[in-house]
Amino acid sequence: MADDDIFDDDEVAEDDEGDFADEEQNQARVSEDLVRLTRSSRARSPRLARSLSDGIPDRGEDLVGRLLIATPEMQDSNFARAVIYLCEFSREGAMGLIINRPAPRLNFSEILRQLGIDSDENAPPIRVQMGGPVGSGHGFVLHSDDYFKESTLRLPDGVALTGTMDILRAISSGDGPRKSFLALGYAGWGAGQLDAELAQNAWLTADCDEELLFNAALETRWSGALSRIGIRAGRLSPFSGTA
Repeated sequence: MADDDIFDDDEVAEDDEGDFADEEQNQARVSEDLVRLTRSSRARSPRLARSLSDGIPDRGEDLVGRLLIATPEMQDSNFARAVIYLCEFSREGAMGLIINRPAPRLNFSEILRQLGIDSDENAPPIRVQMGGPVGSGHGFVLHSDDYFKESTLRLPDGVALTGTMDILRAISSGDGPRKSFLALGYAGWGAGQLDAELAQNAWLTADCDEELLFNAALETRWSGALSRIGIRAGRLSPFSGTA
């Protein structure tokens, strides 16, 4: 995944049909790439990460594909009232995309123009959002899994993640996934950091659904995510605990 542009052309799949007999191996490789990306990012608390890195249970299977909902205990202003879709979580670290932050002054058509991608006038544009404070030069498309390539990471409940140029070309030509949005940047945690924040009640966790992930207005997603676990936003107070 590139450090300079939104996507790295070198990662475009050459064979559109693809051979997915080794899908399990491909998924493991893509997951490793995501973890490596978060490990190479600037850790928000390196000392804390180092102190917690030993003996951490791998709870990734429980939380990948779920939502993190920021509580009043969240001290980082980057994540105030954030809702994050968690894409990867293991002993090595975690990576997710904020799903309720707009990308000011950016739209899909302009991004395609900057990347030199022609767009079919009948192809519907997709929403561009800020996925997190780390690596704003990285672009990720979170989408329904009706679109799948070798570089795609399959996630629970019909969701997938692709970070290569081919999906932008597919969307621009009208051949993309049924549901999608483009996230610029991501939220990354080093080893042990997310576990610590969960223990400090900085996040609640909730199941995700397609309506909230792709359709709901961005400004309603925090309260909407809370309502899915039976909490009214106006009554959320410190020392909330985890759901």
